[in-house]
Amino acid sequence: MTALYLGIILFGGSHLFSILFAGARDSLKLKLGEKAWKGVYSLVSLAGLVLLVVGYWQSRGGPLAADWVYVPYDGARHITMLLVLLAFILLGASHGKGYLKKWLHNPMSIGIALWATGHLLSNGKRTAVYLFGMFLAVALADIIMSELRGKRPAHEPRLRSDIIAVIAGVVLYAIFLFGFHPYVLNLPIIQ
Repeated sequence: MTALYLGIILFGGSHLFSILFAGARDSLKLKLGEKAWKGVYSLVSLAGLVLLVVGYWQSRGGPLAADWVYVPYDGARHITMLLVLLAFILLGASHGKGYLKKWLHNPMSIGIALWATGHLLSNGKRTAVYLFGMFLAVALADIIMSELRGKRPAHEPRLRSDIIAVIAGVVLYAIFLFGFHPYVLNLPIIQ
């Protein structure tokens, strides 16, 4: 679990630092320079992400595989599937200039929060709670701080962007549902 803990500290910590301490982040960015800051931040985040994947993968066997914090509700899988579909659509909306982005302000973080919440509803293993709980905490912090700072998208919305977001979200959802989850993670959703 050490890799998972280090991943949470590096990935979650770097994102929370950037979100919660904008003044310190900006002064550090100024001191290092834009490119150096982005390089360091990217490397720390990438190292954290790799450690998260390795730590979670390692926890799927041995005594950690049976370490439950809570037993999920039987129907949670269906709620999770809906939340993850919405999450993928919102991730798509975060890259366009549509009405969804204009209305929601921060669709990427909302999508990550939905994705993490869904996984917390359907998986009560300790490692899953730590992993998805970290993603939920970072996403909620970003949503709250963005709203408090008045961060708003400034674009003329186009319906075309929303249509593309929905199509891209559904396609990505299908890839994850029928490909990534059962064959890469060895965790089939549909049985």
